[in-house]
Formats: sequence, C-alpha cells, structure tokens
Amino acid sequence: MADTAIIVGVGPGLGLALAQRFAAAGMNVAMAARKRDKLDALLPAVTGGTARAYACDATSAADVASLFETVAKDLGDPLVVVYNASNFPRGSILDLEPSAIETAWRISCLGGFHVGQQAARRMVPKGRGTILFTGATASLRGSALFAGFAIGKFGLRALAQSMARELGPKGVHVAHVIVDGQIAAERYRDRDPESMLSPAAIAEAYWQLHAQHPSAWTQELDVRPSVERF
Repeated sequence: MADTAIIVGVGPGLGLALAQRFAAAGMNVAMAARKRDKLDALLPAVTGGTARAYACDATSAADVASLFETVAKDLGDPLVVVYNASNFPRGSILDLEPSAIETAWRISCLGGFHVGQQAARRMVPKGRGTILFTGATASLRGSALFAGFAIGKFGLRALAQSMARELGPKGVHVAHVIVDGQIAAERYRDRDPESMLSPAAIAEAYWQLHAQHPSAWTQELDVRPSVERF
C-alpha cells in the first residue's frame, strides 16, 4: 500500500505544487482546505498517486481530528503532514480590529497546533514520519503593517521548534520552512519571474526535507529567489 501525505491549506499555488510533488513520488495525497469545491477543481492536476479532497477548518480541533480519522480510513495513516494555511490581515496597528488579529493567529498558529498534534499522535507510535510547517519572512521579523501576520507566524515557528525537540528522538522529523519572498502566481505574471519563488521548486525542497536521513535532519530551512535581498 502506498504511503500517504496530508496537506492542509491547499490552493492553486504552493499547496497544489506540494500535492503534485508528493503524488509524483507515488504517494496517496489528501488535500484539505476550508472549502471542498475549490479543491475538486484542482484534483485533475495531481497525478501519480491517489488524490482526494477534504473540507477542513483547521482552527477546529474536532474538524482536524475528523480529517485524520477519515483519511486513515480512505488512504491510511499519514507518513507526511504539511501545514500550509495562513491568514494575512495587513493594516496599521492603529486600525486593526482585535478580531482580525485573533483570526490570523487561529489560522496561522492554532491550526498548526491542531494538525501537528494529530499527526504526532499517529506517527510517534510507529516511530517515523515527517511534519512540515510553512513559514514566511514574517516568521523572523514583524514589519510595519504586518503585525497580524507576524504574530501567527512567530507562534507557528515556536511550535515547530518545540515539536522538533520533543519528537525528533521519537523518530518524527519536524521542520519549519521560511518562504522568504513572493510565490509566483497568475496574478503576478507581469513581474520579473526571477524575483518570484517557483511553487514547484519550493515543493521540491519540502520533498527533500522528507527524504533526509535521520543523521542529518534540518529543523529550519529558508528559501528565496537568488535576487532577493535579505
């Protein structure tokens, strides 16, 4: 039976590229997002392994638990889990609504906790597995007008570090990927392609993290275009 990957937070960009990469390796892929109908339109683009779409609100512990239970029945327990969801309430600290900050934290950070916990509960007893979290430039520094985004991403990075230290000795590889730059998308087609991150290239980096030997695991990886200033 083929191994299974669960990707939470799938859209037409990086999420889809991740599904394509893991499926290309022959894995079955569970693609999860808040709205199922958008995922159904992406399924034909994923080939290699079996791909299925699931609706899941990552901020709901019950929803996430149900996702993992359903995927286990449909495809088997996951060997790889990727948390790729986030929320971006751009605005001045003078104007941001507390509700917007709470929503950003719930999606970017609390959802990562729910997904990471469910993944760990299935991987630790088997002594193997990979849990990957998608970070951003805001994981490292809070820029002006980015307070809401940075709060969630800082928290997610802390979660990844804590999980890596606890779960590594138990055979589970936890890594945090800092995507430092703009990911290429159709709406950015007029921009210089060299200034954008290729979704497929980022997905390849995730695959390589999963493939690493336990004697040389990476806990944090940053990826950026060659022309990006940092």
